[in-house]
Amino acid sequence: MKPIVVIPTYNEIENVRPMAEAVLANLPEEGGILFCDDNSPDGTGKAIDDLCAANPRIHVLHRTAKEGLGRAYVAGFAEALKLGATHVFEMDCDFSHDPKDLPRMLESCEAGADVTIGSRYIRGGKCVGWPFKRWFISYFGGRFIRFVLGVKVQDPTGGFKCFKRAALEAMGDFSVIRSFGYSFQMEMNYRMAQKGLVLREIPITFSERRAGTSKISGSIATETLKMVFKLRFGK
Repeated sequence: MKPIVVIPTYNEIENVRPMAEAVLANLPEEGGILFCDDNSPDGTGKAIDDLCAANPRIHVLHRTAKEGLGRAYVAGFAEALKLGATHVFEMDCDFSHDPKDLPRMLESCEAGADVTIGSRYIRGGKCVGWPFKRWFISYFGGRFIRFVLGVKVQDPTGGFKCFKRAALEAMGDFSVIRSFGYSFQMEMNYRMAQKGLVLREIPITFSERRAGTSKISGSIATETLKMVFKLRFGK
C-alpha cells in the first residue's frame, strides 16, 4: 500500500512543514506527500524543496502559474499515479482537514469504497470556527447541488477525499474535467458517480485555518452554481 496525499499550496509557508510532519505521521511507511505549488511569492516553493531534500517521502510539483484549485489537483493526481500511488488523497494545507483522519479514510476505501469523502454534514461531522452565513451557504448550497445533479453525497463540495488508484484511472487523462476552481470537488463526485463508482462519506470535523490567508472568495458560489448547470444540462 502506497498512499500519496496531494496538497495544493499558494502562500502557505507557515503551514507546509507542520503539515508534512503531521501527514507522514498518519500514513504507512510507504506513503508520501506531494505538494503542488503554484509559484507562491512568499517562498513556499523553496520551503518545500528543503523538505524534499531532507525526506524522500516528500515530493513537490512546481507549477508556473496560479490556475485554480481544480487544475492543481488534476496535475497532482497525474503525478501521484506516476509515483506509484495505490491511493491518492486530496486535502488542504491549512489544517482545516485533520491529518489524524487519514487512516480512517484509507480504511473506508479498503472496506469497499472507491472514493471516501470526509464529510461535514453527515451524523458526527461538524464545522468549527465558521460564521453562520458561511455554514448556511455551504450546507444549503450542497443540498441544491444534490438535487440538481442527483449525486447522493451529503457534502458535495468537501475537499478532503481518498481515491483508489483505479477510481482515478477510470477518469482517463482527466480531459473531461471542466472545473478550474472549487467547483472541481462536486464535479469529481458527479463524474465518478456517473461511472458507477462507490462514493462513501465518513464524518470529520472541519476547522477554520490555523495560519495564513483563506483563498475563499465571493465568486466561488457563482462559479459553482454555473458549473452545476453546465454538468446537468451539458452546456
